[in-house]
Amino acid sequence: MILFNPFLIALFILLLLVFASIKVLYEYERGVVFFLGRFQAIKGPGLIILVPVIQQMRRVDLRTIVMDVPSQDVISRDNVSVKVDAVIYFRVVDPERAIIQVEDYYNATSQLAQTTLRSVLGQHEMDEMLAGRDELNRDIQNILDA
Repeated sequence: MILFNPFLIALFILLLLVFASIKVLYEYERGVVFFLGRFQAIKGPGLIILVPVIQQMRRVDLRTIVMDVPSQDVISRDNVSVKVDAVIYFRVVDPERAIIQVEDYYNATSQLAQTTLRSVLGQHEMDEMLAGRDELNRDIQNILDA
């Protein structure tokens, strides 16, 4: 029968806590740190040391994200049904707001893009859509950037 030394058990637990408290954030990441559930700070990039159980961190990627918007059936102002595809390029500028103010910023961005696409294209006639794509793109971008 193997007897466990209490010192070895304590050392093992201490090592686990040390490894659990060390996080590494890449140059393109930031960490939103919470202390007992309350926002504390934005950390990164580099080596981050957290107090296990008391502090939690959520990673946020700051790189440009390319998102394919699902095909949308849009009815133009002259009642023509059009199927539209789109792609969104976006990046997180404020990690604190992205984590705290929105439950799922990735999904929220997709939903906002779909709604804006249908709304803007629904205000124009089919001929305007075909002739003025650059203007429509600017209108959609201005609404999404606001």
